[in-house]
Amino acid sequence: MLSLGPGVQIVLASEPTDLRRGHDGLVTLVRTLWKADPYSGTLFVFFGRRMDRVKVLFFSTGGFVVYYKRLERGRFSMPRIPEGASQVVLDAASLTMLLDGIDLRAVRRAPMWQPAARKSA
Repeated sequence: MLSLGPGVQIVLASEPTDLRRGHDGLVTLVRTLWKADPYSGTLFVFFGRRMDRVKVLFFSTGGFVVYYKRLERGRFSMPRIPEGASQVVLDAASLTMLLDGIDLRAVRRAPMWQPAARKSA
């Protein structure tokens, strides 16, 4: 189980990935595909072609960690992805639902409250 704090950044690859790649292969994808820093603490999420497997790569104190999950039945459902996007940014709740097999396209969330903009004097 992943422990996700409120400020963690999560990036989901929009295209299936060859999950035979290990730590180094996924780090290379992060650097080349997204020009992102794999040491940043961001969680990078990759699905396999059959959508029944997922790997989550992140850097933790002293080294890279790969979280791997294979569904025994069913498939993961990708969230809506804007056309031409190579990645989608998720929040912790969305990743948790995704890993639990919930179809994010069918989830309806209440709008998040934000404080009103302050008027300058």
